[in-house]
Amino acid sequence: MSDELRNPSLSELAFLIGDWDMTLSRAAFLPDQDAEVHGRVEVRAIEEGGLLAMRQVVERSGPPAATWVIGRDEALAGYTALYTDNRGVSRVYEMTVAGAEWRMWRNNPEFSQRFDATVSSERDEIVGEWQKRSSAGDWEHDFDVRYTRL
Repeated sequence: MSDELRNPSLSELAFLIGDWDMTLSRAAFLPDQDAEVHGRVEVRAIEEGGLLAMRQVVERSGPPAATWVIGRDEALAGYTALYTDNRGVSRVYEMTVAGAEWRMWRNNPEFSQRFDATVSSERDEIVGEWQKRSSAGDWEHDFDVRYTRL
């Protein structure tokens, strides 16, 4: 499998290809708010370079196994990310990457989420925060995430 992105509409995501350490912290779903959980993330070009796959690899006491498949309609400015995990969750997110900003969001009347991150100038670290909102409630912190290139 080639790690080359052959789809020109995905070229600004090429920096993501590779292996990353993922650190989750300040997570509302962990019993200890001070805990940090580590996992490994593998980002690869798939479908002959036409899409990007981001896979979270399960480690003991780590995050659930999850896969993001990212693509783009070349006529539109943003990306679409399909998400699924080993809990049986499936979601669709909108996504943008512009300069040092990486954003994802999902607006759903029952459960919405948004992710705002900053990509380092060297493109070897990404630091972000996930927020969530149930029904018509207020946005609240869900967890922080840091990706560091291995």
